[in-house]
Amino acid sequence: MFQTPLRALVALRPNVPALVVTATAVSTVVFTTTPFLVTGLAEEFDISPGRVGLISSTQLAGFVLSSWGAGRVLRPRRRLMVFAVLLGMVVNIASAVVGFEALLALRFASGLALGTIAWLAWAEVFGEDERVGDVAVIGPIVGTIASPIVAALIDRAGPTEMYLVLGALHIVPLFFVRSSRLASTERVRSERHRPRVEALVAMCALGMFTLGGSAIFIFTSSIAQGPVGMSAVVASLVFSVNSIAGIPSARFRGARRHAGTWIVVTALAAATIAVVHHPLAFIAGMVAWGFGFWMAVPAAFSVLAEHSNYPAERAGDAQAYMAMGRVIGPMLGGLLYDAGLLALGIVGGLLMASAGAVFAVLARRPVPELRPA
Repeated sequence: MFQTPLRALVALRPNVPALVVTATAVSTVVFTTTPFLVTGLAEEFDISPGRVGLISSTQLAGFVLSSWGAGRVLRPRRRLMVFAVLLGMVVNIASAVVGFEALLALRFASGLALGTIAWLAWAEVFGEDERVGDVAVIGPIVGTIASPIVAALIDRAGPTEMYLVLGALHIVPLFFVRSSRLASTERVRSERHRPRVEALVAMCALGMFTLGGSAIFIFTSSIAQGPVGMSAVVASLVFSVNSIAGIPSARFRGARRHAGTWIVVTALAAATIAVVHHPLAFIAGMVAWGFGFWMAVPAAFSVLAEHSNYPAERAGDAQAYMAMGRVIGPMLGGLLYDAGLLALGIVGGLLMASAGAVFAVLARRPVPELRPA
């Protein structure tokens, strides 16, 4: 069933190792599944969808912790990959049979496994910039194909069976571990430098962008199946369109400009989804969100690099700020969702638009002569 996304990636012949492809694909499927689980889990545990959104925060918290910390305390080794994959398999299978409080702990453990797998996969291609586009496009392609499969399975069988499938899916990367170049090299410690004020402001804005966006996105499936009136399968097809819209912008090879504008476009799309409950508005919002996000983030990174003394360091820091936004966002979104979708759309949209305003100002400021901060 989930072989179709992998076949699509093979057909595109990405210039990256099979381990990177499969590990990234598995992570994408797990994260793609989360919004579709909210409604089913809310019914199964008889709790509010806003509270169920905590499964996303806990999973992302584990992902942030492991993807950030693994490179600082561990070395890339094959046995670590095997351990991470087996951990992912076990915690997903266990997620099918526990109560909600235990589920939150297990989703945190799932995040730890996913973050470790992602770090090990990126260790294969680190420093080879020409293959960044091939890696970036894996997420949209897998998301496009996986969304309807995930929604159909959950609609037909329920969250329990979905977690069992996710557990089995973690085995796939194991088939490609021996072909990887993972080696137990010594960790290289290098001096770290403080960011310039402009760079710090830009990174905070990126965190605010993902905070507002994740607050809304985790509930998009519930909005589609609730006030918009779509079936689970139709909603999943719209998610696929959202992923398809991100492919051309993720693969765009030209100069990335107008970060602030693209962030505001994405903010308007997100607010429209939460506030305007009409099928056409929902579809238009998801398309604009998919395309605008992948135009906005690389352009924002370009602005950040221009205002940084040490762009390579800031690139990693920016990912951390964005990840923290994704951790906090679903928790904020849960509170707002319970208060009303109007509040969710306004607060989430304003957070995102404020980030766009920051980048619009930074882009207009003359780039100062960069000196060590």
